[in-house]
Amino acid sequence: MALWDEELEQLRPQLREEAATFVASVAWNETDTAGLSIDERVAAHRRSELGGPPSDRGVDRTIDGPTGPIRLRTFTHEHPEGVLLHIHGGAWMAGSPEMMDQLHAILVDTCNVAVVSVDYRLAPEHPYPAAPDDCEAAACWLIEHAAEEFGSDRLLIAGESAGAHLAAVTLLRMRDGHDAADRFLGANLVFGAYDLSRTPSQRGVGIAPGTDILDGTGFPLDLFLPGMSEEQRRDPDVSPLFADLRGMPPALFSVGTNDHLVDDTLFMAARWEVAGNRTDLLVYPDTPHGCIALPTVAGHFFPRLFDFFRACLKTPRAVPSR
Repeated sequence: MALWDEELEQLRPQLREEAATFVASVAWNETDTAGLSIDERVAAHRRSELGGPPSDRGVDRTIDGPTGPIRLRTFTHEHPEGVLLHIHGGAWMAGSPEMMDQLHAILVDTCNVAVVSVDYRLAPEHPYPAAPDDCEAAACWLIEHAAEEFGSDRLLIAGESAGAHLAAVTLLRMRDGHDAADRFLGANLVFGAYDLSRTPSQRGVGIAPGTDILDGTGFPLDLFLPGMSEEQRRDPDVSPLFADLRGMPPALFSVGTNDHLVDDTLFMAARWEVAGNRTDLLVYPDTPHGCIALPTVAGHFFPRLFDFFRACLKTPRAVPSR
């Protein structure tokens, strides 16, 4: 079974070189902060958010959330073919919508979509279920208001790392709590965590030391899920890998083979497809968590992402099921 194409196979020496440079250059990784206190580790992570400078095209607005206002960072399009709900990464304890501003501006122009990115509450100040509650509230608001606010009710969802986890949880909540998973025409789920009781690769099995920016200790999980036993962490609302995945939209899964979350993506993509959903999988050999930042991976990944979104938006119009 080939997990990547011949083009990527031929590029493996270049991918290894870029991956080593990336791992060495990232300002924060779990191994470097292992000797610090929890508060110091969280602060170090928050200081080193990845991403370019904020875009002047992004506009902030607020909506009502379960415990107060939620900030949404929005990008509009004059004649959108759809609206993308984006959920940023950051191990549930860091990050912001601005991390992906540059990509969102490109998506607006390339895929003719508007973008809405959620500034959800972060652990450890706000552990589970604060983040998924905020993302669910944003999804419900978008279902109700996307057409009037942005010009289209054809919805997509996306997230990276913790954001991919929250995107999957949000889709399950839309299906089970609102009968509205069919309002989303596609999901871009990039190197996500889907089993928070920890897959073998999350624990470091098969991941050579020094090849990833994660370290296999899983310390952010204890901040996001304080006091939860391993069995409690297998609740489908916490670990979507354990959910009944029938009725989910088409999904594009992506991951690198040196990523501590590689098992999560491989397992989730297989279960997504077995459940009867269209599933596309991109695996990048010899690359770490965050692999889409590598130039060679980006050159392969982003054209396929754009094609995936365009194909999803060409599907028949979703009819509200509520």
